[in-house]
Amino acid sequence: MTGPTIKIGFSVADKGWDKALPEAGKLVRAAVRRTIKAALGAQSLPWKRVREAQRFSLGVTLESDAGLRQLNHGYRGKDKATNVLSFAALDAGLPPKGIPKDYPWELGDVVLALGVVRDEAKAQGKTLPQHTCHLVVHGVLHLLGFDHQVERDAEAMENLEREILAGLGWPDPYA
Repeated sequence: MTGPTIKIGFSVADKGWDKALPEAGKLVRAAVRRTIKAALGAQSLPWKRVREAQRFSLGVTLESDAGLRQLNHGYRGKDKATNVLSFAALDAGLPPKGIPKDYPWELGDVVLALGVVRDEAKAQGKTLPQHTCHLVVHGVLHLLGFDHQVERDAEAMENLEREILAGLGWPDPYA
């Protein structure tokens, strides 16, 4: 078995991303594919039924700080930009009833804010590509049900992030 088929919708809403990170599409797609494959094999996968899926679909948008601020305010009631938001389409990892197994499971969307991501990367001594990949991995794991509200869950999520990023050639984001 070669693994799941993954359809990735990718868009750049803030053209500043094109200048700051011209290879963003390639980096994002690699991070998404590796994250889904690693998560499906993880012991800590919160939504076990997701393993049944053969095909996945999700979107990643590279946005401005203003765009993410608007989303953060509208969906979370927080009137500030943030680095990444995940909008999960699955409810506890279950597709709607009657959907064939080979139909793509829509996971949702991940959105990143250029200014916040760039500022964080600089403050943490990371490159923009490195931090962008980390946040894409983090966001996609949220789409698959991972969370970090409880210490045990945070540890499992962070360990999986480390494993995925190492496989992409990036250092430990928490070091």
